[in-house]
Amino acid sequence: MSHPSPADHGHAAGAEQDTVESIVPLMPLVLPLCGGVLMLLLASIAVYLA
Repeated sequence: MSHPSPADHGHAAGAEQDTVESIVPLMPLVLPLCGGVLMLLLASIAVYLA
């Protein structure tokens, strides 16, 4: 049985960090857009129930 070397584990962690870092610049666009959609849905539910 072969055991993974520490370099393999470090490489996997580095790849995961790169994925997260690629998503971070989109946050200023994604968060307000999701907030707007959520407010629209909540307002439409409130109007429907009123």
